[in-house]
Amino acid sequence: MAKSGTTDRRSFIKSTGAVVIGSSIGLSAAFPKTTFAQSKSVLKVALIGCGGRGTGAASQAIKADPNVIITAMADVFQDRLDSSYDILMKAHPDRVKVPKENRFVGFDAYKRVMESDVDVVLLTTPPGFRPDQLVAAVEAGKHIFCEKPVAVDAPGVRKVLAASKKAKEKGLSLVSGFTFRYDLPKRELFGRVQNGEIGEVRMVNSTRNGGGLWYFPRKPEWTEMEYQMRNWYYYDWLSGDFIVEMVVHNLDMMTWALGSQMPIKAFGTGGRQSRVEKQWGNIYDHFAIEFEFANGVKGYNFCRQQDGCSSRNSVEIIGSEGTAFYQGQTHKISGKNNWDYQGEKKDMYQVQHDELFASIRSGKPMNDGVMMANSTMLGILSRMVAYSGQTITWEQAMNSNQVIGPDFNQYNWDLKWPVPEPAIPGITKVL
Repeated sequence: MAKSGTTDRRSFIKSTGAVVIGSSIGLSAAFPKTTFAQSKSVLKVALIGCGGRGTGAASQAIKADPNVIITAMADVFQDRLDSSYDILMKAHPDRVKVPKENRFVGFDAYKRVMESDVDVVLLTTPPGFRPDQLVAAVEAGKHIFCEKPVAVDAPGVRKVLAASKKAKEKGLSLVSGFTFRYDLPKRELFGRVQNGEIGEVRMVNSTRNGGGLWYFPRKPEWTEMEYQMRNWYYYDWLSGDFIVEMVVHNLDMMTWALGSQMPIKAFGTGGRQSRVEKQWGNIYDHFAIEFEFANGVKGYNFCRQQDGCSSRNSVEIIGSEGTAFYQGQTHKISGKNNWDYQGEKKDMYQVQHDELFASIRSGKPMNDGVMMANSTMLGILSRMVAYSGQTITWEQAMNSNQVIGPDFNQYNWDLKWPVPEPAIPGITKVL
């Protein structure tokens, strides 16, 4: 079996950059008028969304460049902001320069960040907030890191696509939280697939089976809005459902294997078997989706979040001359061109920020916009077909005008947004 280090960067770009629109290493043709190239200029960074993922992203931004400082923070919850600030100060006391007047709290906190002099914003709030905050960041001329997914419905995806285009025109870097795109073993594995080392791809199978997650019991002083916000994962208008929020990584790898192809149509099923109480909001706990691509290629995704069951996170790509496989630390090809990865390994979360800040310094902006929007839409399409029980085309889903949450400008603590009953296939309408 052949073993290698990493595919050299020139070969990888040649094999993937031309076909994977919005790939994690794609460079924009437009350069900003002012760059930080070859300088020691300080880059000011703001964190918007101070949960665990956001706090981690801020720490990785600090480690990515010796002249990065955190100068602003924002969250809807004072306690989350305070906790994040304390963690970051303890870990990076010389790099966190956030006076009280730059610690913004409330639904409009992100707007106050955009009015500040920060250079880079980290968007790590729940997905339902992402489209409008991304639009605001681009309008304000900020470089952006935004977590995945980037929307919870098709109108949100279309906002993201428009904002991404404008970011490219402005020469702004836009990096997404699709971390597997920044994992060195996967970059080589998928690069080899696209180089034809397993022949013609005929099927992609992905699985994401795991257990349940966190939950915060209701407190007497919480309004209904605060309760849902604290437990945002379990409400589709905030998370998109778990196939959009978490399993979207696997769906992204499916389309990555196919050179950024989107499916023609999809159908499938899903439901609630173990998370049936009202505390779990209105999301499902399992899905099974089939995607049909051009030339008869099929893609499958199976996922669940149920305690006490076997867990697995894997992707299998079946070609005419072999099979590519990922699970855990295994990245290999079996068949005509046997190979397994033995090269360098780095923290993919850190690599995202390393490459983001390197692109800003070099004046060669990155733009993940199309990729992150399309992959998010794969998750939304999956939810739509499972909720409705109908076969839905990519075009129908992408052109949908269904908005599943309140108007972004209406958010307030007294908003009584009704929680829909869990979807019933064959009855629930999504188009």
